[in-house]
Amino acid sequence: MMAIMDSVFVADRCDSLREGGFTNFFISILIVIGILLSYVTQHYRIISRGTSEGISPYFVLLGVTSANAQFGNILTLPQSRADVACCKEVSPFECTAGLLGIVQIGTQWICFAIILVLFLVFFRRDEADRLDEYERDPDQPSWRTAVTVAAICLVHGLLVVIISAAFALGAPQYLGSWANFLGIMAAACAAIQYIPQIWTTYHLKHAGSLSILMMCIQTPGGFLFAASLAARLGWGGWSSWGVYVLTATMQGILLIMAISYEWPSQEERNQSTPQPQRPTYNRRTTPRVLPSPGPYSAHLQAYAETQEEIEHALDRESVQGVGENQPLLAPGGLGSSGVR
Repeated sequence: MMAIMDSVFVADRCDSLREGGFTNFFISILIVIGILLSYVTQHYRIISRGTSEGISPYFVLLGVTSANAQFGNILTLPQSRADVACCKEVSPFECTAGLLGIVQIGTQWICFAIILVLFLVFFRRDEADRLDEYERDPDQPSWRTAVTVAAICLVHGLLVVIISAAFALGAPQYLGSWANFLGIMAAACAAIQYIPQIWTTYHLKHAGSLSILMMCIQTPGGFLFAASLAARLGWGGWSSWGVYVLTATMQGILLIMAISYEWPSQEERNQSTPQPQRPTYNRRTTPRVLPSPGPYSAHLQAYAETQEEIEHALDRESVQGVGENQPLLAPGGLGSSGVR
């Protein structure tokens, strides 16, 4: 009886794959490309800064474990197993379109695993160890914490693979329940995944190595991804697409925080903008003491034509301190014949 029900279910899934059009296929391809581009920006952000500072290790832990559970969920769901079985009955295009849901989640799992690797590679171990010897901020992770997170993620991934394989080979009738358990685990991890990262960003008051561009792509993409999976899996696949609704919502909150910290306020922009300054005017501090009229000042036109020559003549007259007791006989004359 169970075999007959399974065959009917597979036949229905094959009919659904045949009815799938180019629109859903095109949207699914765009989602895969969007996942790759968004995570590449995060990978580049960490590599270009040369540090994973600003990324919470618990955010990485919950993200990787959620991705492990989600990938195991999509592989063990009855709908996904039926889609794989239908590849023998449908065309290659229809088979590819039906498996794009698995490709999407698998791509996301690989990309998040790369974040874990980069988090370890670019973790400032020397700085963390030095601060441990003196006084370290309790909110700053240590190298031991980073290694522990990586070990837990690795062990969790291995357990998901081993248990899933055991059910598939020894008790396939329980695969559906196991898939739902993994989906609930993934949803629970995703629901709290961004809480430690939100706290870290709030504490630092800047985004650090967290890519704002990645969140700008993933926040709307998460809702689109969830809609794509829901259209393919229906309400029966709620444990698969529901996690992305939660993730996109929490990620939107983190995105708003990061932008508010990185985008300077109007007051900060005004303070950072240099104000134009008037050029300094150097006044002459030593006044000219000139008898009136002097031998030069009385007839400047005879001694100077330009402003520079006038200044030179007046300075010369000021230095000499020569007075004139009587007017010059003519422009360019010899001046006073008396001596003071």
